[in-house]
Amino acid sequence: MVTIKDIALHAGVSDQTVSRVVRNDKRVDERTRARVNEAIDRLGYVPNRAALMMRQNKSGIIGVMTDVISTTPDSTEIIRGIQSAVEGAGYSMLMVNTGGDLERTRQCWRELKGHRVDGVIYGTMFQRGLGPDELDPEVKTVLVNCHEPPGLEVSKIVPGEPHGMREAIDAAIAEGHRNFGYVRLNPLIMAADIREAALRLRLSEHGLALRDEWCVAGVTGPIFGDKFVAFENARALLANLERPSILFCGNDEIALQVFCAASSLGIRIPNELSIVGFDDFKVVTEVMRPSLTTVALPYFEMGQAAVAALASIISSEPVPRVQSVACRLINRESVGKAG
Repeated sequence: MVTIKDIALHAGVSDQTVSRVVRNDKRVDERTRARVNEAIDRLGYVPNRAALMMRQNKSGIIGVMTDVISTTPDSTEIIRGIQSAVEGAGYSMLMVNTGGDLERTRQCWRELKGHRVDGVIYGTMFQRGLGPDELDPEVKTVLVNCHEPPGLEVSKIVPGEPHGMREAIDAAIAEGHRNFGYVRLNPLIMAADIREAALRLRLSEHGLALRDEWCVAGVTGPIFGDKFVAFENARALLANLERPSILFCGNDEIALQVFCAASSLGIRIPNELSIVGFDDFKVVTEVMRPSLTTVALPYFEMGQAAVAALASIISSEPVPRVQSVACRLINRESVGKAG
């Protein structure tokens, strides 16, 4: 069996240097690291990770706790981002799902602590504030797409939704649009206020305003029991002789209903009406014809950033309290020049 001594002899370095490379210690310069890694690959050395972690008083496991992310197609990119970064950071991943149930959440924390995880990434399907019983202050934690309860200080990774909204508005104005409408998200969701505020602010910076009568509800009712009303409200808005040249939508599912409402009135997209979504829910955005221009939530990148932040916290390195990952505009076919 190949040992650290064999690698050290082959690479012409000390046993301690090989050990540092295996631990991903930043004190090793890149040329030496490359030489050691080449020897590891050539000789087929497999580190005993369990022994290494025991010496460091670590488990080498990062816990990932979600509410319903792992069962919803539009936010599983967070999990993919975490998975892509975990191995490179020298960890394994243990995932639990709470289903949004508080008692199950407490059980998940007990399970993760029982496995002696080095830290936890806690992610939610949509941006929301967490309750005081949803976190365990004894465990090093990074939040993704959610916010800590009052009284706790926890590092978090959030989507930079205002950045994406600014890009989308600037692009629409460049196409000559001046008459903007908006079909809102459920007002009980945190992102509803964030997106509408960003829309109004950027329009005001261009000397424009969002007319109240052109701003309608897209979803109503309690979260997880809400009802789409975008079709009816958008159809009533678009039936008027005076109407917006472009409708921004709280998310892509709302945009799909707006698209159907416009089609039912014989309004051609993007010739007579432009539509912009939000989220980049590809089941909708890439299937629609014309395909939907939208603002993409950077879920994959947020997952990667969460792993980097948690690895730094575990290593007692400083980490910003809040990291915002910019949303980006995805230009497709649903925005045309203003008529």
